[in-house]
Amino acid sequence: MYKIRSVPLSRRAFAGGVSLVGLFSGLGVSAAFAGPNDGFGQAEWAQRYDSDDRLVVPRSSTPLLSPETLAATEAAIQKYQQFVASGGWPTLNGPTLKVGVRSQAVIALRARLMASGDLDSSAGASPVFDSYVEAGVKRFQARHGLGQTGVVAKQTYAALNIPAEIRLRQLETNLVRLRSFASNLGRRFVTANIPAAMVETVENGQVMTHHAAGVGKIDRQSPVMQARVLDINFNPYWTVPASIIRKDLIPKMQADPTYLSENKIRIFNKDNVEVQANQINWNSLDAVNYRFRQDPGGDFNSLGVVRINIANPYGVYMHDTPAKGIFGDDYRFVSSGCMRVQNVRDYVAWLLKETPGWDRDHIDQVIASGERVDAKLGEAVPVYWVYITGWGTPEGIVQFRDDIYQRDGLGQIAAYQAAPAGGDDGHGGTSVGLKPADQQDD
Repeated sequence: MYKIRSVPLSRRAFAGGVSLVGLFSGLGVSAAFAGPNDGFGQAEWAQRYDSDDRLVVPRSSTPLLSPETLAATEAAIQKYQQFVASGGWPTLNGPTLKVGVRSQAVIALRARLMASGDLDSSAGASPVFDSYVEAGVKRFQARHGLGQTGVVAKQTYAALNIPAEIRLRQLETNLVRLRSFASNLGRRFVTANIPAAMVETVENGQVMTHHAAGVGKIDRQSPVMQARVLDINFNPYWTVPASIIRKDLIPKMQADPTYLSENKIRIFNKDNVEVQANQINWNSLDAVNYRFRQDPGGDFNSLGVVRINIANPYGVYMHDTPAKGIFGDDYRFVSSGCMRVQNVRDYVAWLLKETPGWDRDHIDQVIASGERVDAKLGEAVPVYWVYITGWGTPEGIVQFRDDIYQRDGLGQIAAYQAAPAGGDDGHGGTSVGLKPADQQDD
């Protein structure tokens, strides 16, 4: 059954010129809860909704850490203050919604998307989920880091139902974080935004490359830090950290005694002499007294073909991965604290572009050789691992990401994220925060 919980509304207009009072009073009680044969038809449009440049969510070339993003976030706060003053938006709870569905829930969905500027105010009150509603849903999903499927189910319902006042507080919290990174970051630097699971390289105030990332799980969090990229290992060995030996490797060996050999992981004692797996008591913590090292190999080594070393006290780094399928997932909180980088060759080529002898062709040749090779950067590149869950862009887009580590101090967001509503959104994820890791390797 479709449900809508109304909130008090005022007559004050909010940003974008959409009035919630006018919107809902225009619908009327009978219209809002009309039946399937109420006469509402599909909206007529002068042009295709999804071709409207005002409603496109572009990939910004403005760095996340910049005075421009800071100013845009301040403007976003003013916009959301007006949303709150206008009464916010209703809470939705209904079935899975997608193109072709005819439901009373679509009426409230249209109203909700209009309220946040994701659907034009002339979209009307049809109960038909048409291509224009789909485009509005995709715009909303893009702003919230969700796969742009146009389907409204669990994850999308959860994001839609976070109140405007909570989103406002989220922006205010992140404004403080952004202010601490508004200047003097360097001519060339890297930003890794943990909640967005994204990495960007910045040069002379412009974003040069974007990369999806796999970051730390909730119980093995990637640290917020400022560090420097010093050198790069091609075709690296992977030495298993002691914490992963205890948490992952021992249980895997208890379940499958061939796990180490199948994954080309060798065992060495304190004298650096190789030993066999059957010499270790896997029903105890005996394994932590040994060193476990995985052979190089892009198809199986947990670090893939590249490891990027960054000076920091946490023992974390950035690297490639053989499990590249994670980069297509919405939920990429899968590591033990290190950061996996999509299109790592492009990333490494940018890092080494000012280091003589390391052009892209040479990088590809070294990787293809399979040999263990190190490259030291001619000049260390600053890298900032940050925690930004809400920000504005100079294009007028307001972006939000899940407060995955619960650092915003807004516990209500977690409650909305966990609330059941509808089915699977169709982009590979389950309820927010519940998707298991595909690997536990770094």
